[in-house]
Amino acid sequence: MTFFEELNDENMSGVAYKNIQLKKNAISYLCNNGSCTIADLCRELNLSTPKVTNLVNELMGDGLVKDLGKVQSTGGRKPNLYGMIADSVFFLGVDVKQNHINIGLTDLQKNLRETQEHVPYLLSNDQQSLNQLVTLIKDFIKSSSVSREKILGLGINLSGRINYSTGYSYSFFHFNEEPLAKTLEKKLGIKTFLENDSRAMAYGEFNAGVVKEEKNVLFLNMDYGLGMGVMINSHLYYGKSGFAGEFGHIPIFDNEIICNCGKKGCLETEASGWALTRLFKEKVMAGSSTIIFNNKNIKATKIEEIQLSDILEAASNDDVLSIDLIANVGEKLGRGIALLINIFNPELVIIGGSLATTGEYIRLPIKSAINKYSLSLVSSDTQLRVSQLGEKAGIIGACLLVRDRLLNLD
Repeated sequence: MTFFEELNDENMSGVAYKNIQLKKNAISYLCNNGSCTIADLCRELNLSTPKVTNLVNELMGDGLVKDLGKVQSTGGRKPNLYGMIADSVFFLGVDVKQNHINIGLTDLQKNLRETQEHVPYLLSNDQQSLNQLVTLIKDFIKSSSVSREKILGLGINLSGRINYSTGYSYSFFHFNEEPLAKTLEKKLGIKTFLENDSRAMAYGEFNAGVVKEEKNVLFLNMDYGLGMGVMINSHLYYGKSGFAGEFGHIPIFDNEIICNCGKKGCLETEASGWALTRLFKEKVMAGSSTIIFNNKNIKATKIEEIQLSDILEAASNDDVLSIDLIANVGEKLGRGIALLINIFNPELVIIGGSLATTGEYIRLPIKSAINKYSLSLVSSDTQLRVSQLGEKAGIIGACLLVRDRLLNLD
């Protein structure tokens, strides 16, 4: 039985189970250190030379590890170096947005090898939307240069309440008693994990984006809704039920606007993509002028057809109404972020999602509100940065979470 067959054998126990765990630990060490000798692995795994040699030979037989040749050293017998084969296995990540999906593959060494971004898709809580998602994933796999057999796992990001440990989604596609992850696994034939989109984006940015040495980081996903991924001491924080990070549902306003969660006064009702789109339409209906209907890159011809992406496009073309409303949303977001800074005292706050693509139009009012509403002794130690990975944050995060969970990587 190969490593891949062993990994997917849920009934494995005894000596075989112990052996697969040792292989995972060896792979983890090789991935984190780049290369090593048999002696290095012996010390790491606390095993004898014959046992480690046998493990390495089995991993080489499975096409995961290769002999890199002799160590460059002076004197004595030179040992062999061993390292991972990056394209021996791949991990598939799917980041589901409101009006599109982003999908991609990373190899064993965290390199993003293939991507498709902004694939048209309408997220709605019905069977047709779920079937379309499955079809799009199958189409990507079919068109990829990587064979299905080499795809070790699939990570899917959805907004709302996700319990990654059980595989249940409570906001979308909660039709059956079995976990959504298991349903998708059956349809696609690939080990599948679910994750909240904001947490996956946080993980991607933390491991491959704008984060440098910081260990305590907040990632804010500012899209149609508001989400947050929390990294504490370099690890994702989930909370008791796995739902930590509902930033958009802080009851910060005294208004009568009903939020998507069913409550009133949530931050999301006045400081989100949904709120921006609603406010923009109200202003245009009240007579405010905009270039939105004169821009050839915008399809909307009537007020009711205006989408968030249209407003962001107008702002990039100096539309005064769009810029003013983005600043208004940014100021309210800054109040919410100031609250988070006072509570968490983080080293870094990252702003990502579609609203963050407006750059200084939203960053400056956010920064101004943070300075105004947060405790100066606390906020002075917190940096504010814009996402470096952009649309790729969710893809990379989904892939890396699958990789790390399957192979026990830290």
